[in-house]
Amino acid sequence: MGSPPRGTRISRRTALQGLAAIGIGAATGTLAHGYLYERHRIEVTRTALPFSGLPDALSGVRIGFLSDIHRSQTVPHELIAAAVRALTAERPDLVVLGGDYVTWGDRRFVGPAADALAPLSAPHGVFAVLGNHDDDRDMPAALSARGFTVLRDQRTQLIVRGEKLDLAGIRYWTRRVEDVAHVVRGASPTLVLLAHTPMRLFEAAELGVPLILSGHTHGGQIVLPGLGPVAARRYPIVAGVGRRETTTGFVTRGIGTVYVPARVNCPPEVAILTLKPTMRAG
Repeated sequence: MGSPPRGTRISRRTALQGLAAIGIGAATGTLAHGYLYERHRIEVTRTALPFSGLPDALSGVRIGFLSDIHRSQTVPHELIAAAVRALTAERPDLVVLGGDYVTWGDRRFVGPAADALAPLSAPHGVFAVLGNHDDDRDMPAALSARGFTVLRDQRTQLIVRGEKLDLAGIRYWTRRVEDVAHVVRGASPTLVLLAHTPMRLFEAAELGVPLILSGHTHGGQIVLPGLGPVAARRYPIVAGVGRRETTTGFVTRGIGTVYVPARVNCPPEVAILTLKPTMRAG
């Protein structure tokens, strides 16, 4: 076949420019959708978590989990209030909060963040840890004033269905295994570790902690087809359930956003976690 007439030839540069324009247009549309719609579309995730050594009486205990609400100019009260209503409707046995209630420690939103969470309640209480965006004075004071128990390198013990259930909460900066060990020392075997970052899965596994609950990753927040959660790849668990040795970890996608007020293929999440015993080897 002969060459096409000169006027109809498309140069490689022109073709690449056209493809780039299409790509930019698609990316812009995707981000617009993530800004206008997906970041507001809260999902309720119901997940069963295997728990090593869980007493039979505690099988079926349900934990409501919220994290990373990031109350700010771009994360409104209404979004957090909707998440609180969704969690409350599930009627969990206890509630845990995973940190990052504001963004960059912005004190203007400390009170509003606590107010948005204030309706939370559960038969066995509401427990919170702090994230890397939270200050160590105003935020815990605001949460405590709303009746929540804030665990800062501390442990508490509940009696649920006649059995002991320990909750240990660590600061974001508590990362050495010996420091985590100091917090969990003396706990019952039925122990849940609350740690804002899932990087603490490694220390939890080394110490034989059965379950760790975390946030921090936002599930990647922007999850691209074919590439995945590029911004969160370094974490041992980006979202959902993972396991290391005998330790189960769960990471929630959280509620709010940071850096970019959009979510792509990663909607905000209210997590309802049901404890179940791990299967014993035959």
